[in-house]
Amino acid sequence: MPELAEVEFYRKRWALAATGQRITRVALNEGKRPVRHIDVSAARDALTGEKLVSSEAAAKQMLFRFGKDASLGVHLGMTGELFVAAPDFAPGKHDHLVLFTRRHALVFRDPRMFGRIEFHRSKETPPWWSRIAPAVLSAAFTREAVAAFLRRRSRSPIKAVLLMQERFPGIGNWMADEILWRSAVHPARRAGSLSATEATTLWRQCRTVARQALAAIAGRGNALPADLNVGIPRSWLFLHRWSDGGRCPRTGALLRRATIGGRTSCWSPARQKLP
Repeated sequence: MPELAEVEFYRKRWALAATGQRITRVALNEGKRPVRHIDVSAARDALTGEKLVSSEAAAKQMLFRFGKDASLGVHLGMTGELFVAAPDFAPGKHDHLVLFTRRHALVFRDPRMFGRIEFHRSKETPPWWSRIAPAVLSAAFTREAVAAFLRRRSRSPIKAVLLMQERFPGIGNWMADEILWRSAVHPARRAGSLSATEATTLWRQCRTVARQALAAIAGRGNALPADLNVGIPRSWLFLHRWSDGGRCPRTGALLRRATIGGRTSCWSPARQKLP
């Protein structure tokens, strides 16, 4: 599932292509799960003829603002992606939203249909956007807030807690493993068992991994990498966690994998010990 940095990558991919371009046509895959809850006719009418005004990413979602009052939300789900095609692009059965301009086609594709398109027409912030928790890199994401959240979820595995979007928005499976590996915390540890020092380290690594992942995967400023993950350093757990025989970049020990908190987790037994 795309996480914080991948979502920003896709947002920039659309935003860079749409800058200065007017929407000439809107194609929606009516009746399919990602769009069946919105007013398709209203969305077509509101977006056609408008230009992209601004866009932003938060957690695992994106918001694109068009004209004076039209907001388009995108949640990628497990298999969704945004890409840019030629203006004569012909939508396929998995292409649930296509915004056509004179130069490009902006495509939302989701084969498994766990993603979701939102539409809102008002100058006010859409409710589905305002409900997103404060970003990991925001001033509201404090060590005190994280420590309090760990206490409230004290009996849960720390890996499962890091995936709770109400406190760690945008953090998914690989980022959680990366954070725990850097913090030297075993993913099966109970959240309440972390010391104050360990909780502070965890908070700090959440911010560090988020910042570095954004720079490596989504690029800086208006620069966009040629593809996802090409800039990830070999010193990260990320590039070693996927296959059998992977080794810890710091200790050289074999990595372990198991299902923890309902998700496949990877850790280094030499570095992340379970008391």
